[in-house]
Amino acid sequence: MAFIAEGMGDKEQATLYLSKYYDLNPNAQTISKIKTLTGQANLYGYDVSDGGRFLLFLVEYKEIIVGLLTLFLMISLISNWWMGRKIEKSASYWPTVLLIVVIFVVNNFLQGPKAGLITHSPAFIVSKPSAGGELIDQVEPGHRVKIKSGKDIWYEIEWKNKPAFIRKDNITRL
Repeated sequence: MAFIAEGMGDKEQATLYLSKYYDLNPNAQTISKIKTLTGQANLYGYDVSDGGRFLLFLVEYKEIIVGLLTLFLMISLISNWWMGRKIEKSASYWPTVLLIVVIFVVNNFLQGPKAGLITHSPAFIVSKPSAGGELIDQVEPGHRVKIKSGKDIWYEIEWKNKPAFIRKDNITRL
């Protein structure tokens, strides 16, 4: 889709598609193409740590992980029932309880980081969620940011490892 958008002359949309692809497959070629499209040599927000890659892997295969944990839970429940019928002692239920808790946590709390792509020029990054906030940086489209929260017309973002704010209409959520 990115190459089609680029062929049609829509570089912003092509950058958005490439950024979404980068979420699934972080590599240097994608960053190089984004730099070419945006005309910028240095882009912020595209570095992914090993922990970030592992989290992306877990989020991508979340349904399979929950399915396998549910299968193990069913095996554990059947095992507890079967052992409870044959042995007069009380069975150990801790694996079953642990699997229930892990399935709940994975299903409800495993989410990828909220990210956004700066798509409008110029985008002003300020220290407070108002036009009167101190200007931290003025950036061109193509940079990725982590979105912490949103309120009114502002997103609270992480910019160069510090909290900052940017108008919502300058960002497209990924």
